[in-house]
Amino acid sequence: MAETEFHAVAQGLVTVRAGIRRAAEDFGRDPASIHLVAVSKTVAAEGILPALEAGQRVFGENYVQESKAKWPGLRERFPDVELHLVGPLQSNKAREAVELFDVIHGLDRPSLAAALAKEIGRVGRAPKLLVQVNTGDEPQKAGVSPADIDAFLETCRDGHGLTISGLMCIPPAEDPPSAHFGLLASIAERHGLPTLSMGMSADYEAAIQMGATHVRVGTAIFGSRSRQT
Repeated sequence: MAETEFHAVAQGLVTVRAGIRRAAEDFGRDPASIHLVAVSKTVAAEGILPALEAGQRVFGENYVQESKAKWPGLRERFPDVELHLVGPLQSNKAREAVELFDVIHGLDRPSLAAALAKEIGRVGRAPKLLVQVNTGDEPQKAGVSPADIDAFLETCRDGHGLTISGLMCIPPAEDPPSAHFGLLASIAERHGLPTLSMGMSADYEAAIQMGATHVRVGTAIFGSRSRQT
């Protein structure tokens, strides 16, 4: 890749890390308690290298097939990478997802819970699982309704034997995000869930204020793509 593009990625990473640290300190939180998930969807392996060489080790991808194509080679060079699936997951891709990802953010329906439980048992590998909550009850968006989350968590745990590590949300684009982040935090607290994946390039500071443990930032590091992250 061109030297200017290489430096742009490295500088974007520096800027986001500084923003996370500043927001954490502003809200009385330990910056080390907040993990940056650098969302590298649609970025070629060569384009991810500047972030890897700058020490970033936690990355997010949206698609299983894309990830299978580029991450095995990168992981040979950087074996301590932690890979997160932050996009939707089809049940028929559950086995590949369990084999490839360390954290799956998009658990959102009973059929996927059953598929993941089956493949975790078969493969003998258990990624951390986050339930996606549709905090705005948007009909076009994936995620469990807040009204149904208690029952869904019970189904995951008792019905399928899954360990749920936390929650994820994507607030409605037209709404101020803080209320949605606060709702997610309250659900997590009620259920004793330690992980809160919320906040993207435009609103990660607000997410940190409301207790995010993981912020998913792509655009501010890798530049604009088809959809903002």
